[in-house]
Amino acid sequence: MMGKVVVQIYEIQEPAEAEQLLEIGVDHIGSVILNEKEWRSEKIKEVVSVCQGEGKKSSIIFLFHDMDAIQRAIEYYRPDIVHFCDNVSSGEIEGHVQRQAVLKESFPDIMIMRSIPVPLKGEPLPLPVSNIKEFESCTDIFLIDTYVSNAPVSGYIGITGKTCDWHMAKGIVKISSRPVILGGGLNPLNVYEAISMVRPYGVDSCSGTNATDKDGRPIRFRKDMDRVRRFVEECRRYEREKAVD
Repeated sequence: MMGKVVVQIYEIQEPAEAEQLLEIGVDHIGSVILNEKEWRSEKIKEVVSVCQGEGKKSSIIFLFHDMDAIQRAIEYYRPDIVHFCDNVSSGEIEGHVQRQAVLKESFPDIMIMRSIPVPLKGEPLPLPVSNIKEFESCTDIFLIDTYVSNAPVSGYIGITGKTCDWHMAKGIVKISSRPVILGGGLNPLNVYEAISMVRPYGVDSCSGTNATDKDGRPIRFRKDMDRVRRFVEECRRYEREKAVD
């Protein structure tokens, strides 16, 4: 029987928004550092503090690759989780595993999350299962996210707003020795079905819980609190129903 479904919400850059999400019942709050030049943000540091003060977990993505800069930023923020979502090809696995291993040794109290690309339904898995397994030695949590060839942020996986192949995702959950969070196009309308099919450790939402503009397009870095609330409620509904099965 599944226990609690961890709810992770991403692109939270403001402490006031983090506080609202925690009140709703979000478990992991993710923030993004957009570039190396502007890596220091007092607001995001406060987001980390707000999460940790409530006994919840903060996660940060650094959208740059310089190891010295990443280590400097980790020292500054001290998040619970450092999240790598770069799009890795099979030939690059060894280098990325080594980088994560270095960070694990330098920051043993900080967890590492690694995004795993899963394609749209009917398309081939871009990263073979054997390569995914190579990351297990230096990864605490995997996050499955949707892979598309024309990614919104070049070189990285995520924020597509599209659902990945859930059958393929379920297979990864089954073979992984690490907890797996399911992301990729999840929203209040499909998260219950996604959990039911994939049975992940947790679920992640970014664009599916964002506020939208007048044309219905997600607005980055701005949450729709009603959508977040309904997203969390659907996760808790699943927990309640499975608890009595």
